[in-house]
Amino acid sequence: MNGGNQISGEKVTENIYLCPDGKYRWVYEFKMLKNPMILFTVLKVMGLSALIVAVFVLVIDLVEDGRITPPASGQTKVLVLVILFMILLAVLSYVILAALYGWKYFVLFEMDEKQVVHIQMPKQVELAQAVGWLTVMAGIAAGRPSVIGTGLISSSKYTSTSVYTDIRNVIGVRPFHTIKLNQLLDRNQVYAEEADYDFVWNYISQRCVNAKIR
Repeated sequence: MNGGNQISGEKVTENIYLCPDGKYRWVYEFKMLKNPMILFTVLKVMGLSALIVAVFVLVIDLVEDGRITPPASGQTKVLVLVILFMILLAVLSYVILAALYGWKYFVLFEMDEKQVVHIQMPKQVELAQAVGWLTVMAGIAAGRPSVIGTGLISSSKYTSTSVYTDIRNVIGVRPFHTIKLNQLLDRNQVYAEEADYDFVWNYISQRCVNAKIR
């Protein structure tokens, strides 16, 4: 994966490096059409939102009339059409976003004894640049600060941190190279190639002492 870049650190699996600061780092290439995990998450959130609205309406109906009035057939059809429209809109939006990203993007992961950090790189970053970023981060860890490294970090628009003791559910989705880390009010996803998956899964699951592992 290093594409000729010399990364400071010990290579522990095919793509993961243990850096001098004690953190494991790797870059994952997320192929947006082949890996639908983000789309599934969006649809799940939309479904949950729709369920909350439906429950709210039923509660209002119960308070006002003392009973829940079954919807008329016309109202049911409208509701079904709205749900289908929302699903279609979510899928279309995802495809447009995937196209804007060039159908893929790169994520840098940092993992240590306390937490794992998910850093999404700018959409214009390509593989060589992503590996270069990993090299810079490893260099910083080795005690060689870099202005370029700082600029790269600040250019990331999405960073998510999962502290192991706060995680309530660890869910492995191996076919899509994904480990879902669910906290009370936050959701995170860690990605690892097949050659790296067991190492990442074991490392995280063993440290999530308050979580259900499945």
